[in-house]
Amino acid sequence: MATDAHRPPRLLGISGSLRRDSNNTTILRTLQGRIAEAELILFPLNEIPPYNADLEGDDLPESVQALKRAIAECDGLVFCSPEYNYGMSGVLKNALDWASRPAFNSPLKGKPALIMTSSPGATGGARAQAQLREALAATLARVIARPQIVFAGVHEKIRDGRFADQTGIEVALSGIDDLLREVALVTS
Repeated sequence: MATDAHRPPRLLGISGSLRRDSNNTTILRTLQGRIAEAELILFPLNEIPPYNADLEGDDLPESVQALKRAIAECDGLVFCSPEYNYGMSGVLKNALDWASRPAFNSPLKGKPALIMTSSPGATGGARAQAQLREALAATLARVIARPQIVFAGVHEKIRDGRFADQTGIEVALSGIDDLLREVALVTS
């Protein structure tokens, strides 16, 4: 998608958690208020049904159509996922399964994507990040090559509904900068 010269790049933030007080959604919301050179829109996955190939085509659920439309209309993707049992959340994997259709021609193909993960544990979701990177590569998304962005002990870094780790915010913003450079390459 070529960006309109009169609008900032549009980034789509997708949290891998459905929790009302999700740490991952909180991180994305905190970043929304800190990014000056782009618009970050969050897309909740709450309404995405379990993947069912029988519903592809004319029976595609409206929520899945909305997800695919949002991906197609954005310039880049920002994923923030928890780690569950050494992997990304099932909710996020399910959304990627829907969005990756049709194979080799989905809205994810060629889309610049930044990955962040968080966990109350010491690894910050590094294993989930590896799994998410692999899944996105299979969809032909352009995963940003950079050091991992992981937030360990994340539950201790959320205060008053905001992600309060200034160093973590700066690391995430440097990742957003890398994403925006990739978006500029793709859309120019």
